[in-house]
This record gives sequence, C-alpha cells and structure tokens, in this order.
Amino acid sequence: MKRLLLFAMMCVSMSFVFAQKKGDKVVKVTSSEIRWWGYKVVKTVPTSHSGTVKLKSGKFTFDKTVLVDGEFVIDMKSIMAGDVSDEDQVKLTNDLKSTNFFEVKKFPLAKFHLTKIIPLANSEYNSTVYGDITIKGVRKTITFPANVYITQFTVVIESAKFSLNRRDFKVFYQSSLKDYFIKNEMDIQFKLSTEKLDNENRTPKKKG
Repeated sequence: MKRLLLFAMMCVSMSFVFAQKKGDKVVKVTSSEIRWWGYKVVKTVPTSHSGTVKLKSGKFTFDKTVLVDGEFVIDMKSIMAGDVSDEDQVKLTNDLKSTNFFEVKKFPLAKFHLTKIIPLANSEYNSTVYGDITIKGVRKTITFPANVYITQFTVVIESAKFSLNRRDFKVFYQSSLKDYFIKNEMDIQFKLSTEKLDNENRTPKKKG
C-alpha cells in the first residue's frame, strides 16, 4: 500500500512539473546590438579602442505574463574592432580572437543568464539587471543599470555602459609587457529586443 501511495505521489509530482514547463512561454530576441570598449592605461580617446560583437541567440522565458529569466549566447568569433583603419582593424581583430585575449577557437561562445530585474526609482535607468556571465569558461555574477520595458511578451532592454574586469575572465597577454599598458576594465553596452527596434528612438517598430 505504501509503495502504491508513493508511486501515485511521484506521478502527481511529474505531472505538475510537465504542466509547469508546458505553460512556459519562450520569446526570442530578434533585434540586438552589442558594443565594447577597451582602454590603455591613459584613458583618453586616442588610447582607447571600440568595436562590436554579435548575439548568436537570445530568449526570454515567461510564466504566464511574468518574466522568469533570459538566456543569451554571444558569438565571440564575430568580435571586431571598429574604430581603426582597415589594416589596423584586421591586426587588432585577429589579436582579440587569439590566445592573447578571447581565444575564440577554444571558446567560441560567451553566455549571459539573466536572473532577475529590480525596478529603480528616481534614476537615469529604471532597473538593475542581475545575471551570470560566462567568458572563456569563467562564470561571474554581475549587475548593471538598464532601461527595461516589458509589455505582455515584448521585452526591450537598453543597458548602461558597464565595466567588467578582463582579468577575471583570463583575458590578457600571457607573457608580455604589453599587458601592463592595458586597463583591466573593459566596458560593455547592449540593446536588445524581442521586436525589431527603430534606429532613431530605440523603441519597437509598429507593425503595419
């Protein structure tokens, strides 16, 4: 009798889990833009570099109409320097992809798992975003300010420019004096949406 009762309880529990999963709604990211900045020890415009990297995939999960979390995969092979001449661009981009920095052959993907969003009042940005970022196999919990807009199953996130310590993710020259001339902080800023964004005001385009 006890075994029968235990089996029945297991069946009910499994049914509940599958029902929960079936009720989840997943919404894909369709519009994204990610920018990065790196700096030499003297942080001025002439001694900084910037560029882009592409989002490979992204999704938000809802429980009914409540946002539960988000999963984002970044294509590190797409990283590119965008503020230098053609010849220097190729050189710097190749350096970023090499073992000196992001080692994209071994670590082609970076990931960000959004865990929660806390509203902010009386601030330039309306929310603080919490999550775990993984670069070169190293995972760190981070937070950053952002403007977040959620309407039913439409999500728009525009982050502030925030800093990561590249050394936390083993992004540095392994044995070179060159590394001492580079600031440890690298800045990131991104915009993403579950709908195509208008380039001027960064809001979802109206469906015609």
